[in-house]
Amino acid sequence: MLFGKKEDYKDKKSLIIYFSRADENYSVGYIDKGNTEVIAEYIQKLTGANMFKVEPEIPYAKDYDTCINEAKERQASHNAPIKEDIPDISSYEVIYIGSPVYWGDMPEELVTALKNVDLIGKVIRPFVTHEGSGLANIPSQIKEVCKGAEVMNGLAIRGSAVGSSKNKVEEWL
Repeated sequence: MLFGKKEDYKDKKSLIIYFSRADENYSVGYIDKGNTEVIAEYIQKLTGANMFKVEPEIPYAKDYDTCINEAKERQASHNAPIKEDIPDISSYEVIYIGSPVYWGDMPEELVTALKNVDLIGKVIRPFVTHEGSGLANIPSQIKEVCKGAEVMNGLAIRGSAVGSSKNKVEEWL
């Protein structure tokens, strides 16, 4: 199922699946809401999509340096249990997958959440927050994990620019 123009996405039943972490973030300091969550909320307001936040069973440390070491360890071990599985997505046509970039990839919790979900025939629109790595490996990682889905061009927003990125999100949509 491939849609021709970007306007075609706005009228489809959509779900935003995202991972986001508050606390200390690179270059923005301590924040109450994660950068990826802010972008997910912009998308939700512009599309009316439903939202599902993937949350780790074991929260990451609040300080950035410890958090990135935990993320690296979880990616290496492929061990990142989540609090709740993604609900039934069979009625959705477009799935927005939002992620920060951890060591070039999405957090292992998103892999855990997505690996047993049937995404065949779904259109996936990835979006990431980063501080210099752009989309990194995330589109190819999504293609690998989400077999049978059509992965479209993604959106990359610098975490330090999230607050002024609403227009960029709207243009992408």
